[in-house]
Amino acid sequence: MKKLLVVFLVVFNVTHNYAQQYYVNHSKIKEDLNKIIGDIEANYVYLNEKGVDLNCIRKYYENQIKHIKTEEDTVLLFEYLLDEFYDSHVILNTNRPSSYRLSAPVYTAITKGKFLVTSVWKSQILEEANQIINAEILKINGVNFNEAINNFPTQCNDKNNSLAREWIANKLLAGQYNKPRVLTLKLKNKKIINFDLDNIKIRAEPYYLTSKKHGDIGVIRINNALGKDILVTEFDRALNKLMDTKGLIIDLRNTVDGGNSYVARGIMGRFISTPKPYQKHLFLEQSKASPNVNPAITRSWVEYVHARGKTYKKPVVVLVGRWTGSMGEGLAIGFEGIKRGKIVGSKMERLAGGVSSFSFKNQAYGYRISTEKLFHLNGIARELYEPTYVVNQTISGKDEVLEKGIKLINKSK
Repeated sequence: MKKLLVVFLVVFNVTHNYAQQYYVNHSKIKEDLNKIIGDIEANYVYLNEKGVDLNCIRKYYENQIKHIKTEEDTVLLFEYLLDEFYDSHVILNTNRPSSYRLSAPVYTAITKGKFLVTSVWKSQILEEANQIINAEILKINGVNFNEAINNFPTQCNDKNNSLAREWIANKLLAGQYNKPRVLTLKLKNKKIINFDLDNIKIRAEPYYLTSKKHGDIGVIRINNALGKDILVTEFDRALNKLMDTKGLIIDLRNTVDGGNSYVARGIMGRFISTPKPYQKHLFLEQSKASPNVNPAITRSWVEYVHARGKTYKKPVVVLVGRWTGSMGEGLAIGFEGIKRGKIVGSKMERLAGGVSSFSFKNQAYGYRISTEKLFHLNGIARELYEPTYVVNQTISGKDEVLEKGIKLINKSK
């Protein structure tokens, strides 16, 4: 009898603790829903451009609260809400098994009404993939690709909008952590194949950067470390060993997670001898006294970078691509702004603006919202910038961008 009692108490305690752990308070979720919508309305600098109805968002997501049963359901509610703005800079600071990743090792774009694979993350893929550049995506996990886009769990954005549709298409390629990503592709030769994105092995980089000489040209490759302040010291060491080269290539094609301006300014400072402007900022400043009464006022300024250390004076080429993100994009336009680098490659990640962090009242995690717009000195929004020397991939087995960079330096006087 005592053994039965002990078993009962153990089972009761486990069940009770499990219930407590996953208890969902709908009223607190609603409070946090109001908080995140209020923060978006007051601070999201691209709200008007997105054309997403906040009333639709409030009504739909408030109605979903009663269906929430788990902590993961709560996370997904806020994740999908932010996805409504089809903006990869607007994200939740957490994820769960059913969450969507932030990026994929391939990129698709709409071409004449079809979704084609336009870029492959060549610099980070360990093995040569099948020749899938310009292949048409027909299905994902057996579902017609256009149907999968229409079924994506957002309700208030216009999925017929080409920008939103392309963003969702790439979100599907990023995929959910707990689900497969098997594409049905039609290759350029009309052959139809299945291509499993999860079989692509991504190179793990043990160092913040790598440097080498390609003949008498120096090459410094940043390994997704623009958010690490120590990168400035590492960059100095690498550059000091390459001062005698006839030109330098800075490879930013693996900066998918972005970084901070301390690192970017630290790097650019080695290439100038006097202060130079490198980008323009713009944001809407709220009244601190009465934010709900007084109007928001536009504030803008041009940011400068200052010289430091021994100046590298030879020609510079900066390589970019679809996995050059946020501060990587800022560093690219910055080199062009200070007139010290030629930018080579394809369109970048197009992460819009600069972000600020916000907190929920009741959840342990927060979220990021773009609160300022950033511009090239020529006035082009950073997310709309295209390299001066455009190189679009045509074959996955050849580094066409690097080859173009080398040619530019060899032609430089």
